[in-house]
Amino acid sequence: MATTRTWVPQGPYDLGRTLGVLARGPGDPAYRVAPDGAIWRVSRTPAGPGTLRLRARDGEVAGEAWGPGAEWLLDRLPVLLGAGDDPGAFAPRHRLVADAWRRHPGLRLARTGLVLESLIPSILEQKVTSDEAYRAWRLLVQRFGEPAPGPAELVPRGMRVMPEPRDWALIPSWEWHRAGVDAKRSATVVRAARVAARLEEAAAMGDTAASARLQAVPGIGPWTAAETLQRCNGAPDAVTVGDLHLPRVVGYALTGERGMDDEGMLRLLEPYEGQRYRACRYVLLSGVRLPRRAPRFAPRDFAGI
Repeated sequence: MATTRTWVPQGPYDLGRTLGVLARGPGDPAYRVAPDGAIWRVSRTPAGPGTLRLRARDGEVAGEAWGPGAEWLLDRLPVLLGAGDDPGAFAPRHRLVADAWRRHPGLRLARTGLVLESLIPSILEQKVTSDEAYRAWRLLVQRFGEPAPGPAELVPRGMRVMPEPRDWALIPSWEWHRAGVDAKRSATVVRAARVAARLEEAAAMGDTAASARLQAVPGIGPWTAAETLQRCNGAPDAVTVGDLHLPRVVGYALTGERGMDDEGMLRLLEPYEGQRYRACRYVLLSGVRLPRRAPRFAPRDFAGI
């Protein structure tokens, strides 16, 4: 039987835009958008696995949850959906950003409160294409996770709970290889899994301390820490540095110039100090993209090596 809760946001609210950053590709076993528009999430909470269905209608968001983690998920439902976020702290400083801000008034920054579920896929995304990382996450969760709690006739087929920390640490080397994950990334996941309890504490820390806690694990740098904190802490200033594409996209969108690097991007974002990640979200929502001059990077076939 499902446990339920309803949350009424203050002002405009866009459920899909708010939670969409939590999905790791269209085939994510832990995140689905149903044909009726409901969003399904599966998480491993401190109380155990839980499945959450969310539907926005008539100015409110209704949540239903199943499994041992159901109560934990619903207790934190408003926080997940952005109740603790303060979009009023943001002031657009560029015409393009202001236009996106006006067109998307319902955007909030989600806060899951769960570190590993954002950290591990972020590690898998290091230095590879999105398609490679999404495939690795999908295969590993399908292979080593467990079925999502809830009635089979309701829960979308194939949804899975990610493995427990101990199980991530016990994945054999050949399974990482089969999923296309090189030794450096798999070793980083294993190191993180072994200190999972300490890393989960970062969800209750300030952004600077949380980033330092994550980066204390070898293999986790500023890029991975920022990508994680954006989701688990809803950190509005956790701008991603070290990304191959973001500085170029931000630079082109705000100045029309190509080839922007991290230093240049951070200079452009100085007027948004404290809200730089949110500013980047609006840049990406603007739809402006750097015209492509070269073919996409071809995914590497680690499993075939």
